[in-house]
Amino acid sequence: MNVYDFDKTIYLDDSSIDFYKFNLKRNPKLIKYWPRQSKAALDYKRKKITKTEMKTIFYEYFKAIDDIDQDFWEVHRSKLQEWYLVQKEETDVIVSASPEFFLKPICEELGVFLIASDVDKFTGKNLQENCYGYEKVVRFKEHFDINDIEDFYSDSYSDDPLAMHAKRSFMVEGSKIKPW
Repeated sequence: MNVYDFDKTIYLDDSSIDFYKFNLKRNPKLIKYWPRQSKAALDYKRKKITKTEMKTIFYEYFKAIDDIDQDFWEVHRSKLQEWYLVQKEETDVIVSASPEFFLKPICEELGVFLIASDVDKFTGKNLQENCYGYEKVVRFKEHFDINDIEDFYSDSYSDDPLAMHAKRSFMVEGSKIKPW
């Protein structure tokens, strides 16, 4: 099986940021969350809070969205990388730090298995550790044998823990793919 990170790998940008912008455009009042989100980002950078805590604060804006299951993917499907769509297989697994509920519709459309962060779509609260770094290995092992990874693709060395288990790993930079 082939395993992929999602954001900035098979999706050109960060889908969580695009989702935030998408919702902000529809509801400019969401800007009221910006000071708290900015502080959380700074606190994370200064190692005062964990990535999971920072993301929970960032996602608090979900509370103010009336229809969280919007047509985001209708607008943003075009950001899926062409190289991925050409090589996609039914046995592919996407492992992402983005919220599972949010990526689920596009992964179902693609017909691939999804492992992602378990986030409450009504409160923004992370219900488990953010699916990032070594946590991706932990989550993957809940569903599959870690030794079954043929090829692994990501845009970030934060995915080293998962890349180490693949027979071959690749770094994705835009539409360029090179050996890890």
